[in-house]
Amino acid sequence: MLRRSLLLATPALVLARGALAQGAAIGTAARPLRAGVTSGVHAQVLERVRDLVARDGLVVRITEFSDFIQPNVALQGGEIDANTYQHQPFLDAQKAQRGYDFVPVGKTVLTAMAVFSRKAKALSDLPNGARVAIPNDPTNGGRALVLLAGAGLFTLRPGADFRATVADITENPKRIRIVELEAATIARAIDDVDAAAITGNYAVPAGLMPGRDSLVAESAEGARTNPYTCLVVVRRADAAAPWAARLAAGYADPSVKAFVEREFGGAVVTGA
Repeated sequence: MLRRSLLLATPALVLARGALAQGAAIGTAARPLRAGVTSGVHAQVLERVRDLVARDGLVVRITEFSDFIQPNVALQGGEIDANTYQHQPFLDAQKAQRGYDFVPVGKTVLTAMAVFSRKAKALSDLPNGARVAIPNDPTNGGRALVLLAGAGLFTLRPGADFRATVADITENPKRIRIVELEAATIARAIDDVDAAAITGNYAVPAGLMPGRDSLVAESAEGARTNPYTCLVVVRRADAAAPWAARLAAGYADPSVKAFVEREFGGAVVTGA
């Protein structure tokens, strides 16, 4: 697992800051607001938000993680104060599985999921027995299955949603083989499968744009109400903290929205 702190300090400085942090308010130089995020798109946007809120005196220290699980582990353990990478279905699943008492305090961005291939120019070109990679976490895996079924690759049971699993595939005329991989690794494995469902936060850093390169993609419209729009998440005890509201408000700033539009070409949209 990768963690990359974006503020570096010598051991002596760390000790000094530790002494100053005793009783210091969160979001100050003595006690920065510690925000966790997955590497790539989410980190890029959070860096922009960090620089914006710094103008109003809110000091944010960012820690990057290489998977979807550890940012919540770190939040539960008190290593960070907030994370900004997960959508509501994933948060709900994590709370049910692990007992977290976390709440969302704002929205960040929507990263569209899309299906990419180095071997086919259309889903209909995929051969019988094609291997299609999807994320192995319960919500994004189901999200991928719904996207593929909606494009006609196979059929899911009636009413299937983001909670779907491969067991919900009812008709599979091409005998498509689903390969479940950690979401962060799928873009690197695209040459090893016939097609791959990748969320925008991992596709964009790999040079894959949903609107340009995909066989099929989710719509990035309606980010305010889309269930896959990601969230600013904190422990319940911090839900009313001023620093939580100030961090969340940064995502709604016009300068952040302009950055997202300019940088990601529609593959990512702000949800705030």
